[in-house]
Amino acid sequence: MTTLGLILLTAAIIFGFYMAWNIGANDVANAMGTSVGSKSITIRQAVIIAAIFEFLGASLAGGSVTNTIRKGMFDPQLFAENPMQLAVGMLAALIAAAAWLQISSLRGHPVSTTHSIVGAVIGFAVISQGVGAVSWGKILTIVASWFVSPVTGGLVAFLTFKGIRRLLWDVEHPIRAAKTRMPWLTAIFAFVMALVIVYKGLKNLKLGLSFVEASAAASLVGLIGFMWGKRLVASLDFRENQPHRNQCRQLERRFIGLQVVTAALMAFAHGSNDVANAVGPLAGIVAIIKANAVAMKSAVPLWVLLLGGVGIVVGLATYGKKVMATVGKEITSITPSRGFAAEFGAAITIVVGSQLGLPLSTTHILVGAVIGVGFARGFSALNLDIVRNVATSWLLTVPAAAVVSALLYSILNLILGTYL
Repeated sequence: MTTLGLILLTAAIIFGFYMAWNIGANDVANAMGTSVGSKSITIRQAVIIAAIFEFLGASLAGGSVTNTIRKGMFDPQLFAENPMQLAVGMLAALIAAAAWLQISSLRGHPVSTTHSIVGAVIGFAVISQGVGAVSWGKILTIVASWFVSPVTGGLVAFLTFKGIRRLLWDVEHPIRAAKTRMPWLTAIFAFVMALVIVYKGLKNLKLGLSFVEASAAASLVGLIGFMWGKRLVASLDFRENQPHRNQCRQLERRFIGLQVVTAALMAFAHGSNDVANAVGPLAGIVAIIKANAVAMKSAVPLWVLLLGGVGIVVGLATYGKKVMATVGKEITSITPSRGFAAEFGAAITIVVGSQLGLPLSTTHILVGAVIGVGFARGFSALNLDIVRNVATSWLLTVPAAAVVSALLYSILNLILGTYL
């Protein structure tokens, strides 16, 4: 290995872990936010759930191959004559994206990891190859997702919450209603979450299931959910003269188990789908150094996946608290049933969006879903200052990461100029 290769590999490992650490502090933290905010689980329990299921997702269903350049922002073959320039650019992108995630986490703002990486890639592509090298049509897709993702997630969560309230809360005897309706609700929940796992969590296994086949498999899971729902309500104590408020309190506690399962499944899906993407630049740098050539796709070594998994868990444990507080407490007050409605609404949006090919961001969907649940209770239930601050961070993500990446690429070229 050349001196330059050793320098780049060492730096890539360090900053690859730094990137994964920040993804844990931001991306995974916002996914766990509603469960922690509703007090269904503690931060410590969230870390344990994430540790187990992120690793299971990454190891059992994680991607073995990742695109060298995220989302096809530009053609890597532009660097064919000097592959190490591409490695330097990817290192700059890795550092820039991680830095933006850390800034956002310090402020408690949940932002899109994908958009951070994409913005960083655009930055070094423009500074090295010119404006014409970037696929600007892809940028329009990202801009569209700023609006489509939160609006869609918010609308579905709004309707989900309203439906749950109408079926279980806004009736004369909530517990009696839950005895017959809760099993069907958990069956639908289990069915949707199974589809999320198949399409979001297991797509790297390339099972080749059609939507009908996947739906049939999910229906079996839905049947299990129905039986679980019957067990959830079996111990509910119903008396005709019991105050409505007391019945609602009993029923609210039954949603805690649903939130714990949702948190685990979301962690599995995130680990399987996003851990490889999180360390994609590191895998790309490793491939370039080994072959001294540009690769459109690169294998993700097991040690890289493990590095990403460990970094994510450490990030969630050490610095995920602020983002969890924003998603779970500061946007709107979250209870187990409200958190369930938000997560359920987000899950449905992910499934439908994946089928329709909509440009959706999981982070934006979930935050939009939390806003939707808050809006269902009226504008006064939302902290509009927090909403505005988070939306501003979303808009700044791509340009901020791009500027930092371009500056870092220029600096690294000055420092490493004698080796390139």
